[in-house]
Amino acid sequence: MALDEAILEAVVQWQSPPTLRLYAWDPPCLSLGYAQSFSDVDVETLHALGWDVVRRPTGGRAILHTDELTYAVIAPHDHPIVSGSVLESYRRIATALVKALHDLGLPARADREYGQIEANGAVCFEVPSNYEITVDGKKIIGSAQARRLQGVLQHGSFPLYGDLTRIVKVLRYSDPDQRARDAERLLEHATTAENVLGYPLAWETAAEAFAHAFAETFDINLQEGPPSPMELRRAEALVREKYANPSWIQHR
Repeated sequence: MALDEAILEAVVQWQSPPTLRLYAWDPPCLSLGYAQSFSDVDVETLHALGWDVVRRPTGGRAILHTDELTYAVIAPHDHPIVSGSVLESYRRIATALVKALHDLGLPARADREYGQIEANGAVCFEVPSNYEITVDGKKIIGSAQARRLQGVLQHGSFPLYGDLTRIVKVLRYSDPDQRARDAERLLEHATTAENVLGYPLAWETAAEAFAHAFAETFDINLQEGPPSPMELRRAEALVREKYANPSWIQHR
Protein backbone atom coordinates (compact mmCIF):
# COMPACT_ATOMS: atom_id res chain seq x y z
CA MET A 1 0.00 0.00 0.00
CA ALA A 2 2.86 2.36 0.80
CA LEU A 3 4.48 1.70 -2.55
CA ASP A 4 1.22 2.33 -4.40
CA GLU A 5 0.99 5.73 -2.71
CA ALA A 6 4.67 6.50 -3.30
CA ILE A 7 4.24 5.79 -7.01
CA LEU A 8 1.12 7.98 -7.06
CA GLU A 9 3.09 10.88 -5.57
CA ALA A 10 5.89 10.41 -8.11
CA VAL A 11 3.50 10.09 -11.05
CA VAL A 12 1.60 13.32 -10.33
CA GLN A 13 4.92 15.16 -9.97
CA TRP A 14 6.02 13.77 -13.36
CA GLN A 15 8.95 12.01 -11.70
CA SER A 16 7.59 8.61 -12.78
CA PRO A 17 5.47 7.54 -15.75
CA PRO A 18 1.86 6.38 -15.43
CA THR A 19 2.18 2.90 -13.99
CA LEU A 20 0.54 -0.51 -14.10
CA ARG A 21 1.81 -2.34 -11.02
CA LEU A 22 1.28 -6.11 -10.64
CA TYR A 23 2.13 -7.77 -7.35
CA ALA A 24 1.39 -10.46 -4.78
CA TRP A 25 1.38 -10.68 -0.97
CA ASP A 26 3.55 -12.62 1.48
CA PRO A 27 2.44 -13.42 4.14
CA PRO A 28 -1.33 -13.28 3.64
CA CYS A 29 -2.72 -9.87 4.58
CA LEU A 30 -6.15 -8.63 5.54
CA SER A 31 -6.73 -5.17 4.06
CA LEU A 32 -9.47 -2.90 5.34
CA GLY A 33 -11.20 -0.22 3.31
CA TYR A 34 -10.30 3.34 4.21
CA ALA A 35 -13.42 3.97 6.30
CA GLN A 36 -13.95 0.44 7.61
CA SER A 37 -14.05 -0.12 11.36
CA PHE A 38 -11.01 -1.88 12.84
CA SER A 39 -13.42 -3.58 15.22
CA ASP A 40 -14.28 -5.92 12.33
CA VAL A 41 -10.88 -7.62 12.78
CA ASP A 42 -10.32 -10.66 15.01
CA VAL A 43 -6.81 -9.58 15.93
CA GLU A 44 -6.01 -12.63 18.07
CA THR A 45 -6.81 -15.11 15.30
CA LEU A 46 -5.04 -12.98 12.72
CA HIS A 47 -1.82 -13.01 14.77
CA ALA A 48 -2.15 -16.70 15.55
CA LEU A 49 -2.26 -17.47 11.82
CA GLY A 50 0.74 -15.23 11.14
CA TRP A 51 -1.21 -12.96 8.81
CA ASP A 52 -0.80 -9.20 8.47
CA VAL A 53 -3.35 -6.38 8.48
CA VAL A 54 -3.24 -3.05 6.65
CA ARG A 55 -5.66 -0.24 5.83
CA ARG A 56 -6.01 0.67 2.17
CA PRO A 57 -6.10 4.27 0.93
CA THR A 58 -9.18 3.25 -1.09
CA GLY A 59 -12.66 2.38 0.08
CA GLY A 60 -14.61 -0.83 0.26
CA ARG A 61 -14.66 -3.67 2.71
CA ALA A 62 -12.18 -6.28 3.90
CA ILE A 63 -10.14 -8.42 1.50
CA LEU A 64 -7.80 -11.27 2.38
CA HIS A 65 -4.87 -10.96 -0.02
CA THR A 66 -3.42 -14.40 -0.67
CA ASP A 67 -3.10 -16.66 -3.72
CA GLU A 68 -3.99 -13.71 -5.95
CA LEU A 69 -2.74 -11.16 -8.43
CA THR A 70 -3.15 -7.57 -7.30
CA TYR A 71 -3.09 -4.81 -9.90
CA ALA A 72 -2.71 -1.07 -9.48
CA VAL A 73 -3.31 1.57 -12.16
CA ILE A 74 -1.65 4.85 -11.18
CA ALA A 75 -1.89 7.95 -13.36
CA PRO A 76 -2.46 11.72 -13.36
CA HIS A 77 -6.15 12.61 -13.13
CA ASP A 78 -6.24 13.86 -16.73
CA HIS A 79 -4.62 10.76 -18.25
CA PRO A 80 -6.91 9.29 -20.96
CA ILE A 81 -7.29 5.98 -19.10
CA VAL A 82 -8.56 7.54 -15.86
CA SER A 83 -9.94 10.95 -16.90
CA GLY A 84 -13.54 11.91 -16.34
CA SER A 85 -15.73 10.49 -13.61
CA VAL A 86 -14.92 7.54 -11.38
CA LEU A 87 -17.47 5.45 -13.26
CA GLU A 88 -16.00 6.39 -16.64
CA SER A 89 -12.51 5.37 -15.57
CA TYR A 90 -13.85 2.16 -14.03
CA ARG A 91 -15.45 1.31 -17.37
CA ARG A 92 -12.24 1.89 -19.33
CA ILE A 93 -10.09 -0.13 -16.96
CA ALA A 94 -12.73 -2.87 -16.86
CA THR A 95 -12.33 -3.26 -20.62
CA ALA A 96 -8.69 -4.24 -20.15
CA LEU A 97 -9.45 -6.47 -17.18
CA VAL A 98 -12.11 -8.36 -19.12
CA LYS A 99 -9.75 -8.83 -22.05
CA ALA A 100 -7.07 -10.21 -19.72
CA LEU A 101 -9.49 -12.73 -18.29
CA HIS A 102 -10.76 -13.70 -21.73
CA ASP A 103 -7.17 -14.32 -22.79
CA LEU A 104 -6.82 -16.60 -19.76
CA GLY A 105 -9.91 -18.56 -20.81
CA LEU A 106 -12.32 -16.99 -18.31
CA PRO A 107 -15.71 -15.88 -19.71
CA ALA A 108 -15.69 -12.63 -17.76
CA ARG A 109 -17.95 -9.61 -18.13
CA ALA A 110 -18.28 -6.15 -16.61
CA ASP A 111 -21.87 -5.01 -16.29
CA ARG A 112 -22.86 -1.35 -15.98
CA GLU A 113 -25.12 -2.17 -13.06
CA TYR A 114 -25.89 -5.18 -10.91
CA GLY A 115 -29.08 -6.19 -9.21
CA GLN A 116 -29.49 -5.35 -5.57
CA ILE A 117 -27.79 -7.88 -3.28
CA GLU A 118 -28.32 -7.55 0.42
CA ALA A 119 -24.95 -7.27 2.15
CA ASN A 120 -24.29 -5.92 5.59
CA GLY A 121 -21.09 -7.79 6.34
CA ALA A 122 -17.43 -6.81 6.34
CA VAL A 123 -16.32 -8.82 3.28
CA CYS A 124 -15.60 -6.95 0.05
CA PHE A 125 -15.98 -9.85 -2.40
CA GLU A 126 -19.54 -10.53 -1.31
CA VAL A 127 -21.01 -7.91 -3.66
CA PRO A 128 -19.99 -6.67 -7.13
CA SER A 129 -20.09 -2.93 -7.87
CA ASN A 130 -20.66 -1.25 -11.22
CA TYR A 131 -18.15 -2.39 -13.84
CA GLU A 132 -16.51 -4.88 -11.52
CA ILE A 133 -15.68 -8.18 -13.13
CA THR A 134 -17.82 -11.30 -12.84
CA VAL A 135 -17.91 -14.81 -14.28
CA ASP A 136 -21.28 -16.56 -14.39
CA GLY A 137 -22.64 -13.87 -12.09
CA LYS A 138 -19.91 -14.30 -9.46
CA LYS A 139 -17.39 -11.58 -8.66
CA ILE A 140 -13.84 -12.47 -9.71
CA ILE A 141 -12.04 -9.10 -9.60
CA GLY A 142 -12.81 -6.54 -6.93
CA SER A 143 -11.52 -3.00 -7.45
CA ALA A 144 -11.42 0.30 -5.60
CA GLN A 145 -10.25 3.79 -6.49
CA ALA A 146 -8.78 6.80 -4.71
CA ARG A 147 -8.39 10.28 -6.20
CA ARG A 148 -5.93 12.61 -4.52
CA LEU A 149 -2.90 14.80 -5.28
CA GLN A 150 -4.32 15.37 -8.78
CA GLY A 151 -3.86 11.67 -9.43
CA VAL A 152 -5.81 8.43 -9.55
CA LEU A 153 -4.99 5.12 -7.90
CA GLN A 154 -7.17 2.15 -8.74
CA HIS A 155 -6.22 -1.23 -7.47
CA GLY A 156 -7.94 -4.58 -7.44
CA SER A 157 -7.68 -8.21 -6.42
CA PHE A 158 -7.88 -11.22 -8.75
CA PRO A 159 -8.09 -14.47 -6.71
CA LEU A 160 -6.23 -17.22 -8.55
CA TYR A 161 -6.98 -20.24 -6.37
CA GLY A 162 -7.62 -21.31 -2.79
CA ASP A 163 -10.49 -21.07 -0.33
CA LEU A 164 -12.18 -17.67 -0.47
CA THR A 165 -13.86 -18.27 2.89
CA ARG A 166 -10.55 -18.08 4.79
CA ILE A 167 -11.28 -14.39 5.36
CA VAL A 168 -14.11 -15.09 7.79
CA LYS A 169 -11.60 -16.72 10.17
CA VAL A 170 -10.08 -13.30 10.91
CA LEU A 171 -13.25 -11.23 11.13
CA ARG A 172 -15.00 -10.72 14.46
CA TYR A 173 -18.50 -12.14 14.92
CA SER A 174 -20.75 -11.89 17.95
CA ASP A 175 -22.89 -14.66 16.47
CA PRO A 176 -20.89 -17.80 15.49
CA ASP A 177 -23.64 -18.83 13.09
CA GLN A 178 -23.18 -15.59 11.17
CA ARG A 179 -19.60 -16.59 10.34
CA ALA A 180 -20.86 -19.75 8.64
CA ARG A 181 -23.61 -17.82 6.85
CA ASP A 182 -21.12 -15.25 5.56
CA ALA A 183 -18.83 -18.01 4.29
CA GLU A 184 -21.73 -19.59 2.45
CA ARG A 185 -22.83 -16.26 0.95
CA LEU A 186 -19.29 -15.51 -0.15
CA LEU A 187 -19.12 -18.74 -2.17
CA GLU A 188 -22.50 -17.92 -3.69
CA HIS A 189 -21.36 -14.48 -4.90
CA ALA A 190 -17.60 -14.79 -5.59
CA THR A 191 -15.21 -17.18 -7.28
CA THR A 192 -11.58 -17.82 -8.20
CA ALA A 193 -9.86 -18.54 -11.50
CA GLU A 194 -9.29 -22.12 -10.37
CA ASN A 195 -12.99 -22.66 -9.69
CA VAL A 196 -13.81 -21.59 -13.25
CA LEU A 197 -10.90 -23.18 -15.12
CA GLY A 198 -10.60 -26.37 -13.08
CA TYR A 199 -6.88 -25.89 -12.40
CA PRO A 200 -4.75 -23.38 -10.45
CA LEU A 201 -3.55 -20.42 -12.50
CA ALA A 202 0.08 -19.35 -12.02
CA TRP A 203 0.69 -15.76 -10.96
CA GLU A 204 3.20 -15.24 -13.79
CA THR A 205 0.66 -16.40 -16.38
CA ALA A 206 -1.97 -14.02 -15.03
CA ALA A 207 0.48 -11.11 -14.87
CA GLU A 208 1.54 -11.63 -18.47
CA ALA A 209 -2.11 -11.63 -19.57
CA PHE A 210 -2.82 -8.42 -17.63
CA ALA A 211 0.19 -6.62 -19.11
CA HIS A 212 -0.69 -7.72 -22.65
CA ALA A 213 -4.35 -6.75 -22.24
CA PHE A 214 -3.56 -3.25 -20.94
CA ALA A 215 -0.99 -2.67 -23.69
CA GLU A 216 -3.38 -3.78 -26.44
CA THR A 217 -6.55 -2.21 -25.07
CA PHE A 218 -4.99 1.23 -24.60
CA ASP A 219 -2.39 1.01 -27.39
CA ILE A 220 0.49 1.68 -25.03
CA ASN A 221 4.03 0.36 -24.81
CA LEU A 222 4.60 -0.96 -21.31
CA GLN A 223 8.20 -0.94 -20.12
CA GLU A 224 8.77 -3.44 -17.33
CA GLY A 225 10.94 -2.36 -14.44
CA PRO A 226 11.29 -2.22 -10.67
CA PRO A 227 10.22 0.73 -8.53
CA SER A 228 12.67 3.62 -8.68
CA PRO A 229 15.00 4.30 -5.74
CA MET A 230 13.00 7.47 -5.04
CA GLU A 231 9.73 5.52 -4.94
CA LEU A 232 11.25 2.93 -2.61
CA ARG A 233 12.58 5.58 -0.22
CA ARG A 234 9.23 7.31 -0.10
CA ALA A 235 7.45 3.99 0.44
CA GLU A 236 9.72 3.20 3.38
CA ALA A 237 8.84 6.56 4.92
CA LEU A 238 5.12 5.97 4.33
CA VAL A 239 5.38 2.59 6.07
CA ARG A 240 6.80 4.27 9.17
CA GLU A 241 4.51 7.29 9.08
CA LYS A 242 1.30 5.63 8.00
CA TYR A 243 0.77 2.08 6.82
CA ALA A 244 2.50 0.27 9.71
CA ASN A 245 1.40 2.86 12.25
CA PRO A 246 -1.47 1.84 14.57
CA SER A 247 -2.88 5.36 14.32
CA TRP A 248 -3.59 4.68 10.61
CA ILE A 249 -4.50 1.02 10.78
CA GLN A 250 -6.90 1.47 13.70
CA HIS A 251 -8.15 4.98 12.93
CA ARG A 252 -11.77 3.93 12.44
